[in-house]
Amino acid sequence: MTVRRKWMSILLMGCALALVGCDSPPTGQLTPLPVHKVVLASNAPGLPVSADPRRGQVTPPDPRWEPAGYRPWRHIVVHHSAGTSGNAAIFDKWHRARGWDGLGYHFVIDNGHGGPDGYVEVGRRWRLGKWGAHTGRTPDNEYNNLGIGICLVGDFTKTEPTPAQLASLRKLVRFLAVRYGIGPDHIIGHRDAPNATTTCPGESLWRYVHGPLRGEVARQLAARQAR
Repeated sequence: MTVRRKWMSILLMGCALALVGCDSPPTGQLTPLPVHKVVLASNAPGLPVSADPRRGQVTPPDPRWEPAGYRPWRHIVVHHSAGTSGNAAIFDKWHRARGWDGLGYHFVIDNGHGGPDGYVEVGRRWRLGKWGAHTGRTPDNEYNNLGIGICLVGDFTKTEPTPAQLASLRKLVRFLAVRYGIGPDHIIGHRDAPNATTTCPGESLWRYVHGPLRGEVARQLAARQAR
């Protein structure tokens, strides 16, 4: 490879990184909380479930959504990738190139351009019950330590998520909110986080989070409390 071609390759890689991912690298030292001991559900041998004794078991829509241990999650943070295509493997590669320890999100919801439309990809961080790397600069790094990061592939400053993506987002967020007792006010777009300087997750997805999504979670939690 000539020197010119080498530098062109580096330049193109830099442009790609700028287009994918809505956050800059987290600042300050991450404060990881311990991964708790796995507790197995008696009715599903081998399936890891939450070890939180305060809440009853919740049957997940997809077994992969059960983490390997309990972590006291308080927030759900919705992001967009800010690019028109991609998937968890691509974002993992680019996040590592930025010096991160892998994919910063816990879940990625594909849009048909890199993965099946509406398909929920479960990241390594979620499987490990590990803190996120998706919402930096918050006090005590709380929105990384205690925030579940969900990224929808797309640039929603210009377009809207696909119906399949929104259906998957509703299903996933309902499950997480019930499982961890996360109220509607703690389901946010990235730009709502303290000290955020981003437009993520784009205007159309942000409106959806603050309208239909929060409303549906509120109804779901109220219905469970009424039982």
